[in-house]
Formats: sequence, structure tokens, C-alpha cells
Amino acid sequence: MFSEIASRLAGAQTTGRVPTIVAGIVRDGTLLWTGSAGAPVVPGTQFRIGSITKTLTAMIVMAERDAGRLGLDDRLDAYLPGCPVGAVTIRQVLGHASGLRREPVGEWWERSAGTSIPDLLAGLTADQLAHPPHRVYHYSNLGYGLLGALLREVTGSGWYPLVDERILQPLGLHRTAYHPTEPFARGYVVHPWDQTLREEPRHDAGAMAPAGQLWSTVDDLARYAAFLADPDPHILAPATLDEMCVPVSMSENWTGGHGLGIEMYRRGERVYIGHGGSMPGYLASLAVHRLTRTGVVAYANAYTLRGGSLSAVALDLLDTVVDAMPPAPKPWRPRTGTAHEDLCGRWWWMGREYEIAADPGALTMTPLTVPGAAPWRFVPDGPDRWLGIAGMNAGEPLTVHRGPDGAPATLDIATFLFTRRP
Repeated sequence: MFSEIASRLAGAQTTGRVPTIVAGIVRDGTLLWTGSAGAPVVPGTQFRIGSITKTLTAMIVMAERDAGRLGLDDRLDAYLPGCPVGAVTIRQVLGHASGLRREPVGEWWERSAGTSIPDLLAGLTADQLAHPPHRVYHYSNLGYGLLGALLREVTGSGWYPLVDERILQPLGLHRTAYHPTEPFARGYVVHPWDQTLREEPRHDAGAMAPAGQLWSTVDDLARYAAFLADPDPHILAPATLDEMCVPVSMSENWTGGHGLGIEMYRRGERVYIGHGGSMPGYLASLAVHRLTRTGVVAYANAYTLRGGSLSAVALDLLDTVVDAMPPAPKPWRPRTGTAHEDLCGRWWWMGREYEIAADPGALTMTPLTVPGAAPWRFVPDGPDRWLGIAGMNAGEPLTVHRGPDGAPATLDIATFLFTRRP
């Protein structure tokens, strides 16, 4: 498998005409493989990660929500008074459904010295709403610059100190930083005719830093991918990361979408999460399959990959790994009995058959009439009451109604009554 991945990476470097392309494969928190093609790179080489930065900005916003200091449906002008585009909400900005234009006014910020937050806000005008909020998906770098300004108002701290203190240092991402330090890859634009290189500037993005400033390495970004697959609750509540992975907006053909700062990619029956990134001279990609705790990270030190995209390369590599390494089945262990034996067995609803089995601290209810249907999972929520936590009844109550003999007679799931006989 890894020889196939190395061959694909070499092919992407050749056809893409990039000086260097590097990638890493992570599984269950372990970096299984790294490789590169093109000009050699030394371990620990930094590349610019571009818009992958936005995922960290979004995590800080979500952590502030969890702490009760802001609400996702709050308007921007609740924190940025007088903001000409302040009617859009934090949720809409996180999910690129705000209708905000893609870039701030002025020079192209990615190739210019960054401005201050006051200058960014002073340049805002009402006509920087390109679409009515939540009407269409419209990617907005400007929106993430405004989120950085909002975080400063809410926390009293600058954006990067928040990211460094709350995410980078706790995860041990010591080679992920605001500015590059040697060794770092120089970034280029490749001339389309004579294939010569032009080195690109590496400006401080200033107020737009929350949209794309950070630099990282294969090892660090792989560690971050492992966190996205299995989050540390001391950094971000797992339920909050789950919430970030729920679509806010979808692409026209539904092959991709955007959650709260997280991109989603549909590949057949699988959905991957992550984000792509680009800055002048650099491309980056991060893709994670959370169900198998598998991730791919990739960088290239050129602004374009001829004939394709780095994200497509990374997703192809992730397909290869997940296909070759399906998750091992959990070993079966016998049990000594359960307190919920009277609920186990067959149940019926509208001619459809279901089976309840007991797991430690939970019940699993599997539809039998529909082959391959996902089981429902419930946890205790009071006497003869359960709460759905997985499957189509997640969040719905299950209430046990008992007969005169005390045995379960019916199960009420969201007003649907299940009985022991058809």
C-alpha cells in the first residue's frame, strides 16, 4: 500500500509541476508513513497551511460558545458595534453561509502586508454582502478576519495567543507557528510556459491572519488530524467537534459541504472531514475519516498543481488507506447477565421487525426488515426511560410501558408504539 502511495505522490509531483510535494498518513494517533517527491526536504520542514488555519479559528469560537461568552446565532454587531455587515450571524460566517464577499476591500491580502483590525473594520461597507445570508454557499475569507476581530472583543486577547495557548501547545504542535523558522520550504509560482520558478512573498496577514496565516509540518499536522479523529476533551468537547462536522451549507452536487469551520467531502458512501489551504507559493490539504481514525496531510510549495488539486490527491490517498486498512472488528466478550433482559429480543412496529440487545450501559435496537440498516442506540434516562444517542432516533426518548404483570408491554419511541407481537 505505501509503495502505491509513494508512486501516486511522485506522479502528482510530475504532472502537477510542483518543486516538492510531501504527505503523511496517520492512523489511531500514530504517523504510519511520510514521503515526498521532487526536491528533497528535511524532517520538520514547515509549509504554509493557508485556510486550514480557519479550522483552529473556528475551534476557538466554539470554545467561547461552550464557555457561554457568545452564541452562534448572535449577530456580528453584538460584538462589533456599527459593523456595516453586522446583521449576519456567527454561525453563518463559520459555515460560509453569511453572503459576505470573498475578500476584504483593497489590495489582494494574501500577497500584501497585512492591515490592522481597525483598518479592516474601517474598510467595511454594506455592499460587501454579495448574497442574502444563508441563501447560498459563498466562501468568505473576509468572514474569518471578522471572527478574529470578534474574538479580540470577547476575550481581550489577540487571535494567535488564543490559538497557541489553547490548541497548539496542549497538542504539542511546537513546529506550528505564526511565522516560519528554519527549516521551511520556499514557496513558488511555476511559470506555465518555461516552467521557471518565481519565489512568492511571505507577508504577515495582519487582521486577516485567522483566515490563513499559520505554518506547520507533516508531523504536526498529522497530530492535529489525529485530534480531529479523536478529540481531547480538555481542548474541545467531543460533542462540540461533532457539531462542527454537521453541514451548514452544501455544494451544488452534494459532493461536499461546510460545517462550522470544517469542510466535508463525500467519496462514495464515505464522508471525510478536514480543510484545504493555499497561500501564494503554497498548497496544503488535511482530510480525516473519523470512523476509522485515519488521516492524510499533504503540502506542496507551489501555488498551483497543474491538472488537478492537492485536495484531490489527498482524498485519493485517503481512499487508498481506508480501503486497504478497514477497522478491525471488536472482539466478542461473553457477559454474565444484564439488568435489562426483559427488554431484549424481538419487537414489532407496523409490520416491521426489530431486535433489542443489551450493551454495557446501553440498549441497541436493530431494524431487521431493512438489511444493513444502522442500529439505534439508547442510554438510560430515568426509570423505564431511555434516550437515543445514535441512529435515526438520536435525541428521541424511549419509554417502557409495562403490563399488569410488570413485563414490558409496549415501547414508545417518539410516539411510535412497538409491541412484542406483529
